[in-house]
Amino acid sequence: MQQLLKKYKIELEDSELAKFETFLELFMDKNSKINLSAIREKDAIIEKHFIDSIMLNIFVELTPLPASPLTGERSQKIKVLDLWTGWGFPLIPLAIINPDVSFTGLDSVWKKLKAVDEFAKELDLKNVSTINERAEIVGQDPKHREQYDYVVSRATAYLPTLLEFVIPLLKVWGIFVAYKLADKEELRAAKKAFSRLSAKIHKVKNYDIAGQRRTLIIIEKLHPTHKKFPRKIGIPLAKPIS
Repeated sequence: MQQLLKKYKIELEDSELAKFETFLELFMDKNSKINLSAIREKDAIIEKHFIDSIMLNIFVELTPLPASPLTGERSQKIKVLDLWTGWGFPLIPLAIINPDVSFTGLDSVWKKLKAVDEFAKELDLKNVSTINERAEIVGQDPKHREQYDYVVSRATAYLPTLLEFVIPLLKVWGIFVAYKLADKEELRAAKKAFSRLSAKIHKVKNYDIAGQRRTLIIIEKLHPTHKKFPRKIGIPLAKPIS
């Protein structure tokens, strides 16, 4: 593992490395029983799941947002939501290397979150919680709507659809980081969604993982989200903003 981390110029504390080694064992064992991922070789799991997840920390510093333009208040604890966390990526790797940040994994599939909860317990990650619900419902829930400093989502939905799910969850000036394959056409297709959801691309960072070109699209929320977004269950997927 250390050789692969060195390849990507990533340095971890001994305690963090130990947790990743334990997570590798846990993940491989669970994957052999319930098929979490088609990726099964150790080095591939480390590169394509662990390292890809923590690339965010190379390009984005998870720091408190400026004081809210609406309330004048500043977050005391940074809150990050991982939309459609699946089997815990990037949630678990990010939680390991950012112990002072609060992470929440959202997914509608209970068995995936059960595995994530088990990983967090075995790794003693007290900064991880999960929500088993549809994104359309959580985005309209006052307990979660405009409550997160950062939202991340890794290789999930088409960007115009993804934005409709994510932006309502972010505080004003909050940051969304979309882990994607490099695709300029997808960025162009999201132009209308950015406008209607009051968000903009802050920067785009490209990198390579195991010979594959990937990108982090770093997006900033500019204004409160109109109450109509996200639309009702199924509509954002069936009819993306265009």
